[in-house]
Amino acid sequence: MRAEIKNELSRLEQQHDIKILLAVESGSRAWGFASTDSDWDVRYIYIHKLDWYLTIDSKKDSQEEILPNEIDLAGWELKKALRLFRKSNPPMLEWLRSPITYLEQFTTANKLRDLTSTYFNPTSCLHHYLHMAEGNYQTYLRKDVVRLKKYFYVLRPILACDWIRERNTMPPTEFDKLVASQVHDPAIKVAIQRLSEQKMAGGELGEASAIQLFTDFLGDKIIYYKDYIKSVGYFEKPSTELLDDLFKKTLHEAWQ
Repeated sequence: MRAEIKNELSRLEQQHDIKILLAVESGSRAWGFASTDSDWDVRYIYIHKLDWYLTIDSKKDSQEEILPNEIDLAGWELKKALRLFRKSNPPMLEWLRSPITYLEQFTTANKLRDLTSTYFNPTSCLHHYLHMAEGNYQTYLRKDVVRLKKYFYVLRPILACDWIRERNTMPPTEFDKLVASQVHDPAIKVAIQRLSEQKMAGGELGEASAIQLFTDFLGDKIIYYKDYIKSVGYFEKPSTELLDDLFKKTLHEAWQ
């Protein structure tokens, strides 16, 4: 599948006259709990030639394409990606830290990784992960019968909140690293391990009676972070100059 994905990325470069700076896996495969039939969620950052930017009108700054071979392609143009990076957008930061890389050209992605500590905003990331956890909890877990895979979509952002609160850094993309460092209750750790093994062994998990252990644990965590986030201090917005400079250098580096 890697070869197929790389072929599609090459096609995108030729079709749109772009250079892809970084292409990675996102979603359950990057998080480490993919099912055997999970899609391939390929996310990428790209840059156009100089002339594309020299117009007075705004242009579409993203691309999306779902292929019949279960490859889901989605990309952000570099200026859009840099604006999101400036805001400490968690999906953008996760792309830079994905354990599965399909393509990385030029120095831009590495420079952004080096700048992450400068632009990381714990308040913004806490809001993002808490919103994700609470939304999935209320939508999918407040029922007598639950789609079991939805527990992961609440567990992961809640454990990410734990990581940020304790370390004030961007949490790892991999779910198992979050579990190892942030879950201290043996019963919960065992329950997560069983659910992970079940999901990765076969197709998407079906429905089953709600697991009260998870319902209580996650509900309590959400209540805690809704209160905790009120006490998090203001984060001063860093300068944009470093990112402006990176954009200009990338244009030169990519297109000479």
